[in-house]
Amino acid sequence: MSWLQISIDTSEAQAPLMERLFENLGALSVTLGDAGDQPLLEPKPGEERIWHTTRVTGLFEAERDADELRSAINQALNCDLTRSLQLQRLEDRAWERVWLEHFHPMKFGRRLWVCPDGQLPSETDAVIVQLDPGLAFGTGTHPTTALCLEWLDSLELAGKTLIDYGCGSGILAIAALQLGADKAIAVDYDPQALEATRYNAVRNGVADRLTTHLPVEIPDAPAELLVANILAGPLIELAPKLRELLKPQGRFALSGILVEQTGSVTSAYEHFARLDPARQLMEWMLITGNKR
Repeated sequence: MSWLQISIDTSEAQAPLMERLFENLGALSVTLGDAGDQPLLEPKPGEERIWHTTRVTGLFEAERDADELRSAINQALNCDLTRSLQLQRLEDRAWERVWLEHFHPMKFGRRLWVCPDGQLPSETDAVIVQLDPGLAFGTGTHPTTALCLEWLDSLELAGKTLIDYGCGSGILAIAALQLGADKAIAVDYDPQALEATRYNAVRNGVADRLTTHLPVEIPDAPAELLVANILAGPLIELAPKLRELLKPQGRFALSGILVEQTGSVTSAYEHFARLDPARQLMEWMLITGNKR
């Protein structure tokens, strides 16, 4: 099976019109993406945002005539967009395995490795988290996750409980358990993320030491460690809650913070914590510290 893919870069105002036009022309799917390297972070509940320059991509049946589609688009918009349209024939592939072609074992800190299925490092002292791309975000490839994994590798975790707030795939909770933590509590608003975390915990042999919870279900028992890899806005709003989840002197790490957001996040935590110097990887920051 194959498909005809048509893409066009357009303005924020015109993107909904192009989306509806592709749908009316029989597109099997229509997706919107960033055409100008503009990050979109932290929309408010119910708020919809799209990029200033948006790429609208329609997927059509392979049998559709490309020239006919070009003509129909030009006629509908009353202008000639022939040079702006990007057409591509896509052949069917096992797309979940295509991603894995670019996902290889990765090392974080001294001994922690995140590895796809069947690919293990040769180091004898390696601590391994086995993880493939799946239901939820988090494989270690993003700088925010990498910063958290390196932080976990630097800690003495034996006998301690860690709360992973915004667990995604569960990679941080599972890494902590593999590194010696006694227990991990994974928290997320998304039930699919909790499902992915449970699946990955079973796969890594740590399911008996990990529990998953929606935020309203978190056990009323402070932990020695907490990591929250989310976004700056939620981190600021959650500061009082995350404080409650930590024991006195408890260690924490906050990630998902752009360089220019460091000051505002720091201000939300410095009144109840001793903060370490922030760490940077690319445009992302990691804030760590101890609860007073």
